[in-house]
Amino acid sequence: MVGTAFKSIKSDHEFVYVGSSDYDLRAIAACEQMFLDHAPSAVIHLAAKVGGVKANTDYLGDFFLENILINTNVLETAKKFRVEKVVSLLSTCVYPNNVNYPLTVDQIHNGPPHPSNYAYAHAKRMLDVQSRAYRDQHGCNFITAIPNNLFGENDNFHLENSHVIPAIIRKMYEAMLAQSDVVLWGDGTPLREFTYAKDLARAILLLVEEYNDRVPVNIGNTVEISIKEVAEKIATRVGFTGEIIWKTDLPSGQQRKPSDNSKFLEQFAMKYTQFDEALTNACEWFIINYPNVRGVS
Repeated sequence: MVGTAFKSIKSDHEFVYVGSSDYDLRAIAACEQMFLDHAPSAVIHLAAKVGGVKANTDYLGDFFLENILINTNVLETAKKFRVEKVVSLLSTCVYPNNVNYPLTVDQIHNGPPHPSNYAYAHAKRMLDVQSRAYRDQHGCNFITAIPNNLFGENDNFHLENSHVIPAIIRKMYEAMLAQSDVVLWGDGTPLREFTYAKDLARAILLLVEEYNDRVPVNIGNTVEISIKEVAEKIATRVGFTGEIIWKTDLPSGQQRKPSDNSKFLEQFAMKYTQFDEALTNACEWFIINYPNVRGVS
């Protein structure tokens, strides 16, 4: 999703797009082959095994192992091939469960993450640690950035392994087709910040060009909205008129995770796309391309 969003940006850079179907970055040999094939001057490291609350809870070991392997191999190979710069994405889940809000980067390692996704969170924390360690020992210009919940065109719409917005879009659209109700996890009250994938791509490109600090930086849109309101907005956009049934006996995740992006905005003064506009784009793209979308076809 984020990788394809770069294709909408006007830039003087020459981008090479690779995915899991091109190279299995869990294997060091495949990772080295990728660098041999393309000889990049810079790397935007977006590769990860990701998912929503259910996937993170059900596959704790898989999420830890595969992300540790991917991150270790990418940074080690970038160091070996003397890549000028690597920008790696973390996640707001790296922050401790008990934390002072808004989320500031000095708090990342101050306590354990939320128990619902601790394995993925620790793997992402180690990406920050490895980036700093390689900078200190080898002089590598490896930086890390922290987005929040992402959505947009070309998202993953798998019902179990996707994030909240694509999962709700698919559930409601298919329920509209079947004229049935929709069941959603939790009670809908948690607040989340959402960033449009195209905005994230623009933010990352700014970091590639002008940010070289060893300290991670929050780069997501910081406007909060409840999951319940998100669901209602999606229902309107996909034509769903049935009942939304909230399964309150199932986990909702953390109540809120507001982040502080002031350092990023002080340097770049970037403007984010309005949530309603971005959500409309994402829903329209899904409807036009259904069922030939990732996670469905």
